Parts: sequence; structure tokens; C-alpha cells
Amino acid sequence: MINAAKQRLLSGEPAVGIVLELGSPTLAGIAAGAGFDFVLVDYQHGAWDDASALAAFRAISLGQAVPMARTYQNDFYAIGRALDRGALGIVVPMVNTADEARAAAFAARYPPLGGRSFAGSLAVHYGPDYGTWANDAVFLAVQIETAQAAECVEEIMAVDGVDGCWIGPMDLARSLGVAMGSPAHEAAIQRVLDACHRTATVPGIYTPDAAAARRRIEQGLRFVTATDDAGLIANGSRETLRQLAGG
Repeated sequence: MINAAKQRLLSGEPAVGIVLELGSPTLAGIAAGAGFDFVLVDYQHGAWDDASALAAFRAISLGQAVPMARTYQNDFYAIGRALDRGALGIVVPMVNTADEARAAAFAARYPPLGGRSFAGSLAVHYGPDYGTWANDAVFLAVQIETAQAAECVEEIMAVDGVDGCWIGPMDLARSLGVAMGSPAHEAAIQRVLDACHRTATVPGIYTPDAAAARRRIEQGLRFVTATDDAGLIANGSRETLRQLAGG
């Protein structure tokens, strides 16, 4: 099994995804069919449980997109449960130190590369040989979203088993005590990008829309989410009403 999004990212190409918060497996399947490189199920801030996430990963796998998940915290069992259900990419929030990054990497892969517990996988749609290729296919990104993480980002990104990062720009700005887009905020993002270059890892970031995603990709970030399900519905609804009012 090849994780096509991971393959693109490691070859230096961008991969663009969508964040899903609303807890709908049907919506996950629709998003996967739209052409995104990956679809990210958000356990941390979204309305997902294990059952709905399992259904979403299966629905995503029917299309061309890669199923990924953001876990609710940096927890050995939370990471393992998302993987057992079929996530091929894991985003771990609030990783602030190299030790925390090592804990995430340990949880994400089977021995000898890590300590992930092996059992009959619920991701039956991948076939009986899942355990033979899972370590290579899984993409692990840690979130850099605090002043502490930005300060020691190079140590974090140098941890074996960490493939990339996903900057949380809003939390990063709050942690730094600065405005989004301010010089200090942009300098912190550039610091993360530079650290990824030096450690040969994949730089990523959340963006709210296509224009912001395009700007970050041009800057050099590659693991990029360009929208989310709630935002698409809200923006589409407003645009429909605007057109009706203007008609």
C-alpha cells in the first residue's frame, strides 16, 4: 500500500487537504471524491468518535484521497486507535518538546521502529497484509503551535520517525501574544519552515481558504489544509444568499 500524499510530500511536492469537524462519514466520502490529496478527520476539535471515524476512513479510502486524523492529544492509545481504524496520516497537537515528539513517533509505528500495539486491524478494507506495510505508509506530523515549540522546533523536527509538521497559526499567534500575520508571527512561521529544511522534514500549515493556501505553498510549505467542512458550508450558504439578494 502506497500513501500517495506522503509520497508527494517526501518528493518535495505539496499535498493539499481538507479538515473535517462535523462528524459525517458521508461528507468525508464526498470530500475524498472532490480531488483533495488527503482528508483530515479532526478528533481534537471535531464531533468525531471512534465509530464515525472508522466509517469516514473507509469512505475516504473509496476515493483517491488519503485518510488522515488529528488525535485529540499526544496519547499512545489515541494515536493507536486512529491508526487501527484506518488513518494513514496522524497529526499530533501541541507537541512542544523533542521528548513529546519522540512519544508520538513511538506510538505511531510498530516495533522495531516504535511501540505501537499490534492487533487485528479494524481497517479491514486494506487487506490482511496491513501489518507488513503500515510502518512505511504512515505519515506522522507534529503540530507546532506554541512559543515553546517554535523556540525548540529544530530539536523537535530532528526526532526519528517525525515526517513533518503542521503549524497551528492561530494558537501560535495567541501563544506568542501577537496578531495573526504580524511580523513576529510570520517570523515564527519562517523559523519552523527553516528548521524543516535543515532536518529534511515536511513543513505544513493550516490555512482557511485557497488564497491563503496558495500563498503558503509559494512560501515553501507543503502539507497544507486549504479549508474545512464547516467553513465551506457557511461560506457557500452566505454566497447563495448573496446571489439571491442581488438577483
